[in-house]
Amino acid sequence: MTQPRQFVIEADGGSRGNPGPAGYGAVVIDPVTGETLAETAEYIGVATNNVAEYKGLIAGLKAAKALVPDASADGAVQVRVRMDSKLVVEQMSGRWKIKHPDMKPLAAEAARILPASAVTYEWIPREKNKHADRLANEAMDAGKRGKQWEPAASTAALDTPRSSVAAALPPVSGPPGDAAAGAAKARAALASRPAAASTSAPQVGWAAAPDLGTPATFVLLRHGETALTPEKRFSGSGGSDPELSAAGRHQAECIARSLAARGTVEEIVSSPLRRCRETAAVVAARLGLEVRIEEGLRETDFGAWEGLTFAEVRERYGPDLDAWLGSAKVAPTGGGESFAEVTRRVSATRDRLTTRYAGRTVLLVTHVTPIKTLIRLALGAPPEAMFRMELSAASVSAVAYYADGNASVRLLNDTSHLR
Repeated sequence: MTQPRQFVIEADGGSRGNPGPAGYGAVVIDPVTGETLAETAEYIGVATNNVAEYKGLIAGLKAAKALVPDASADGAVQVRVRMDSKLVVEQMSGRWKIKHPDMKPLAAEAARILPASAVTYEWIPREKNKHADRLANEAMDAGKRGKQWEPAASTAALDTPRSSVAAALPPVSGPPGDAAAGAAKARAALASRPAAASTSAPQVGWAAAPDLGTPATFVLLRHGETALTPEKRFSGSGGSDPELSAAGRHQAECIARSLAARGTVEEIVSSPLRRCRETAAVVAARLGLEVRIEEGLRETDFGAWEGLTFAEVRERYGPDLDAWLGSAKVAPTGGGESFAEVTRRVSATRDRLTTRYAGRTVLLVTHVTPIKTLIRLALGAPPEAMFRMELSAASVSAVAYYADGNASVRLLNDTSHLR
């Protein structure tokens, strides 16, 4: 029996602006020798990172197919695709749904190029995808000059010596994982009908690292300003539910641009309150993502203190305020929520979301108290630490949650995108 031709495809895409001037690059490699068998790159005009990444995948698959005349026949080829785009890898592997309308036809096109059983997908860190990344940047540089990428002018292969490539590549062998499921879902997405369930074994891929694996990372975004924010008034879930002010809408646009440039957010979850939903909608429109509403991310109910300043609460409800400041179990005047109650709600929400989004980077658009609570719990700090954190409007914090239950605070109150 003839053995299939084996290839490794490394592909990448980029956008300088997201959306902005974009290009892709792909390289087909011999997995045994590390030899470059084919290179391809193209400037594609204005597009998003994800579109460019999918086009890089498509170009790489087509380049591999061109190397084998009967590549469409079952058993003719076996291809391992390696990309640093988690979105593309997870969608084409069938583990994530393909929601965005721009992605559906591209995923379907990629799924049609080779038999589903011939292709597996693997996520790799960006530093291991330098060849394809360099090709994509060469294509964007050429586009900036009003030209297209030319193979003869490329130096991408020089950045990745053949010997190091061969050493880094795992053997292309074993079962195809759930690539068949990914192909089925891609085709079904184009036809807007449910994909058939797959019974094939799950792909091991990047998630099976011997360490704790990729954490669920929560990017914690406090909503933009409302009319109450600069006046430092209590504004919880029991008040007027104000909209973003003009300043708050500008802040939302700033963070949307910043997150688009980073290109790491894969899901967006928002508090049900209006100021968060409006902030999340601005970011979602820029990133091409949907917004999921999570009741557990709402702000504390401040009871009778809603709409008042700290000084006004001190004047009207002094003893109640002192008791609240002294104990996390004391609720604001008039039946609001204590910090202990908020902690239980936020902890339950955290546990649900870390399970749902294991290994993914998720933007949580929420409020002061939920963010401070998540930070405090991650640090193992006492309740009084809530009063020792500054959290500005439209600021970004981040916490990574690992499979063993540990958490790591990565960022706190970053407002560099507003400057």
